[in-house]
Amino acid sequence: MARKRFDDSSCSVARALNEVGDWWSLLIVLHAMYGTRRFVDFQQELGIAKNILGDRLCRLVEHNVLKKVDVGEHGSRYEYRLTDKGRELFPVVVALRQWGDKWNPCPEQPSLDLRDRMTGRPIRHVEVQDADGKPLTIREVFVADDVDEVERPAPTRRST
Repeated sequence: MARKRFDDSSCSVARALNEVGDWWSLLIVLHAMYGTRRFVDFQQELGIAKNILGDRLCRLVEHNVLKKVDVGEHGSRYEYRLTDKGRELFPVVVALRQWGDKWNPCPEQPSLDLRDRMTGRPIRHVEVQDADGKPLTIREVFVADDVDEVERPAPTRRST
């Protein structure tokens, strides 16, 4: 069965899944965030088949999530590096990690303790916030069809 594509979808989540939605792509991006650069290192760290890794790296380069850089050591040697677009997946990956730690933790290991490099303090959980920085729940957000003609819903009390 062919994989469903969402190229023509009006949903930005569906279009994003075209680029990073298979289970290997985000793991490759995660390892690139950790500093992995070379094909052989991705293959070894992820335990992914070479043909699948090659396909995913190619797709991530095509979608400008990674760039392939000739480092010119001992003939042709390439590294894969995150682009600005790829680096902007950082909050997505952190949010997914935090969600996974809460709802599907590894029983043999504690969750990774992500900390601010400058202060050493733990990072906060990723959350949706209003323009003033106050956390919002799914019930406190709506989709506006036309930004110029937004009719605001009546304010509701926030539950604590």
